[in-house]
Amino acid sequence: MASNPKAAGGLSRRDFLKVKVGTLSLAGAAGLAALGRKLVKGSETYLPIIGAAGHEHHEMGTVGTVSSSDFDPIAFLSDFDWGVLTQEGGRAVRTYDLIASDKEIEVAPGVFFPAWTYNGRVPGPTIRCRAGDWIRVRFVNAGSHPHTIHFHGIHPVPMDGIDPILPGGGFVYEFEAQPFGLHLYHCHAIPLKRHIHKGLYGAFIIDPPQGRPAARELTMVMNGFDTNFDGENEVYAVNTVAFAYMHRPIPVAVGELVRIYLINATEFDPINSFHLHANMYKLFRTGTDLEHFELTDNVIMGQGERHVLEMVFPSPGRYMFHAHQSEFAELGWMGFIEAA
Repeated sequence: MASNPKAAGGLSRRDFLKVKVGTLSLAGAAGLAALGRKLVKGSETYLPIIGAAGHEHHEMGTVGTVSSSDFDPIAFLSDFDWGVLTQEGGRAVRTYDLIASDKEIEVAPGVFFPAWTYNGRVPGPTIRCRAGDWIRVRFVNAGSHPHTIHFHGIHPVPMDGIDPILPGGGFVYEFEAQPFGLHLYHCHAIPLKRHIHKGLYGAFIIDPPQGRPAARELTMVMNGFDTNFDGENEVYAVNTVAFAYMHRPIPVAVGELVRIYLINATEFDPINSFHLHANMYKLFRTGTDLEHFELTDNVIMGQGERHVLEMVFPSPGRYMFHAHQSEFAELGWMGFIEAA
């Protein structure tokens, strides 16, 4: 069960759109029911998360907003943790501190989720370095369950993060950052689906030695939240907060190169996707190749898959982006990029 009376306990993701008259409390569903009109069918009232059935995109979203004082989805986009840089034996060493802890987070207005976090947020910090850097991650488990950090990429087996660290314990992960590309890190304790779904994941970016072309860079982690723990997500988002970028579109400049580091960390669903309206992007799979790309406006991604997307917005306006699974979009995974 969800740990807060404001959470959407007892309602499946499909039931969110169909609630019998008189059974829906304001506290229980205001976060995911749009103000809009009610669609009545027989003795049941349908409270659409989007404002109206059909194509009235301007009405999509939630009632109210989630406070950004604790976690700001806009700030998270470009918040890269380069660690503390030192030199040891002529080699660049970057040191990071990650603490696992239990924390309740708000994933939609009035909808709270009992998360397990790295450094008190979901996703965890976006760890960034350059290929060849020596990475030192000092991990402390301040949570209530055994946890680890498993990094995607190449590293020695003892650094693989499959041995659980008990509550109160710690471990130092050290390895050379390779290969360049977009990777991720996450807890690898059992059961995997629960530890990842609860929020223990983050982006791990290794820049190529020569760097990438200058761009407006954004990290987007696609995720979902099973608020009543029935094995299905009731809330979907990119960077945790449902419809965050509908309420606050992502600002970019017309004509500038925009680079998105896109990761699928969604549990309980075999695939997720990213669709961009009125534009197309170069898709660099896993970001490990600087030359070969696909030109598309939609990509299907499995769990743990990640890609680097590059695009230029040719004219002013609000460009919608969302999952092409309509159910995901209607349950929070939708936003705008605003070019000006």
